[in-house]
Amino acid sequence: MIRDKICLITGANSGIGFHTALELAQKGAKIIMLCRNKEKAERAREDIQKVSGQKVALFLADLAVQDEIRQVSDRIKAEFHTVDVLINNAGVIQGDKREFTPDGLEKTFAVNHLAPFMLTGLLLPQLKNSSYGRIITVSSEAHKWLKKLDLNDLQMDKGYSGLQSYALSKLCNILFTRKLAEKLTGTSLTANTLHPGAIASNFGSGAKSFFGVVIKLSKPFMKGPKKGAETSVFLAASEKVEGVNGAYFKDKVAIMPSKNAQSEFNADKLWQESVKLTGVEY
Repeated sequence: MIRDKICLITGANSGIGFHTALELAQKGAKIIMLCRNKEKAERAREDIQKVSGQKVALFLADLAVQDEIRQVSDRIKAEFHTVDVLINNAGVIQGDKREFTPDGLEKTFAVNHLAPFMLTGLLLPQLKNSSYGRIITVSSEAHKWLKKLDLNDLQMDKGYSGLQSYALSKLCNILFTRKLAEKLTGTSLTANTLHPGAIASNFGSGAKSFFGVVIKLSKPFMKGPKKGAETSVFLAASEKVEGVNGAYFKDKVAIMPSKNAQSEFNADKLWQESVKLTGVEY
């Protein structure tokens, strides 16, 4: 079913993203990698091509920079009339020192939520050209760790913490998908999100905080990134989820997220704020 489908995966040079790209390439999909680090991405592309025998396209952009998201979207649209699957996989987690993007936005929120919001919106014409279209965004059960949701303080100007910022961004992934799925009703496109599991990868290794220490100590008990890619691959390739729209998956099964993530009010408010911060209209 996925053979010859064009699958765009962000953050595909390592961890879950790499194994998602590799697995889909081995199933015969045509892979587009969207990565930030050229050297790492080139090595990953070579590995995927060698193992799968499939040619892999590579585009470079820093998803923390809105101009780069717009530019890379234009380059992708110029080269590809259709994108069948978009997997918003790339993400970051910061320490307890608040960091900002060149656009002046809190970095975790910008990369983990606003970048998928922008990229999906900008590539929507290509996705709508597909009769198969699937939009998949990698969230996390960490969204349940958010102590308090303040939709008027999405960048945590008040009381920032690296862990809470990450939890907020993962909640935003689910709310974004909920609202997007509503907007896609009646089209051939679907949008779903997922929890990949606690993954032993390089993700979070740079977080200089208590949470960063917890990640390092927990890694021996975590599953590997290949295992973590299974639900992303399932949502991209399986006939079992054909027509499924707006769901949140864990271990390839749809489950209920937190109450905050189920709120229509929260989804509407987040959407409005995301449009203001990105200028991307759907």
